Amino acid sequence: MGNSKMPSKKNLDVAEAEAEAEAASADVWSADCPSRRVLELIANKWALLLIPLLRGKPQRNNELLRKVGGISQKMLTQTLRDLELNGLVLREDHQTVPPHVDYRLSPLGLSLSRTLIAVDRWAEANHAQIDAAREEARK
Repeated sequence: MGNSKMPSKKNLDVAEAEAEAEAASADVWSADCPSRRVLELIANKWALLLIPLLRGKPQRNNELLRKVGGISQKMLTQTLRDLELNGLVLREDHQTVPPHVDYRLSPLGLSLSRTLIAVDRWAEANHAQIDAAREEARK
């Protein structure tokens, strides 16, 4: 007695092939490509900082607010909502009083966090060179 809702290996192979074909036809250089919206979402400085922070354990709003210097409550809330809406962050409301809400990365967000962590490390390693180039250009 098999579970008729379980996808077969053949169906998974077809779905994977379709996803690869769709990705192959994507072109971020095209103004009409939906991948542009993805770049706009993740190019936000707060998203770039929050996604890697959420890679570990689920975190509450105030934990994130303390860890991300300079972010306002309004921007934190807005960014978390955008990331949740786009499937990168999962929000869990524990339905308690006082409210207890945790945020964590979805599997899709986790896959993105690996790339963003590399970008963070690059920025930390190269900020002095960028600052020097900026100063030189101002002379």
